[in-house]
Amino acid sequence: MLKYTIRRIIYMFITLWLITTLTFVLMKCLPGDPFGEASAKMTDAQRKILMTQYGLDKPMWEQYVKYIGDVAKGDLGVSFQFPAHTVTDKIKQAFPASLELGLWAITIAIIIGLSLGIIAALNHNKAADYGAMLTAVIGVSIPSFVLGPILSYFVGVKLGWLPPGLWNGPEHRVLPAIALSFGTMAQLARMMRTSMLDVLNQDYIKTAKAKGLSRRTTVFRHTLRNAILPVITILGPIFVNLITGTLVVERIFSVPGLGTHFVQSIYSNDYTMIAGLTIFYSAILVIVIFLTDILYGFIDPRIRLAKGRK
Repeated sequence: MLKYTIRRIIYMFITLWLITTLTFVLMKCLPGDPFGEASAKMTDAQRKILMTQYGLDKPMWEQYVKYIGDVAKGDLGVSFQFPAHTVTDKIKQAFPASLELGLWAITIAIIIGLSLGIIAALNHNKAADYGAMLTAVIGVSIPSFVLGPILSYFVGVKLGWLPPGLWNGPEHRVLPAIALSFGTMAQLARMMRTSMLDVLNQDYIKTAKAKGLSRRTTVFRHTLRNAILPVITILGPIFVNLITGTLVVERIFSVPGLGTHFVQSIYSNDYTMIAGLTIFYSAILVIVIFLTDILYGFIDPRIRLAKGRK
């Protein structure tokens, strides 16, 4: 297991280096000017001062070496939009809200999605199965930017059960989390149902039943452990997708997250902000996938053993 973990860590750092390099190159290929509308009002002398201040007057390779070194130290640069703040400052300020919303959403999606999938599989071709899958189809069909305003208006404004927006207390998290998690919940329900049905048809499950084991023991000791493996594989990317895909939901419910900064940085060609947020989100994805692989190896030892033989 130790060799497997070390190998995964090496792959993780190589991936992050490649992402950082690609982000730097693409950032330099963006059209327009990094100083935005203010650039048209600058004199050549003022522009030269700013280029020197941000290191944009140096050769590309020199900029790249400095940038890689800064990123390795955790320095993502100074934002062109907010010269008094670094990109790291903006991330520290806004990311907790996006992370909290993502955690609420993934918790709701896992609890309800897996429960629906298990119920549907254990009641295959019965009313509970059809009801669970109907809910999943609705969840896949309604995007968060449609469900968000519906929940905010009817549940928040018309019925007054929960706050329709803002980010002040726990009750303000419920509606945006539901809007964000609905599609993921449906995806997990369908995948869990398929995986459960596949495992339930395996010979070792039939053998367990033939030995006289109760349905509860068969399901919880033998079926769930194997059926949940494919679901665990996608939980990492799904979690990161929920954190990074909150832009519309954040705007609908006035959540002070990173989504707004990311869009504004693209509009204004804020190179450092674009690159910093891209690398930050990529690092989260790579780390979560790494942790998922390690967890997968603990749950199913065959994975790490097969890796070791290769």
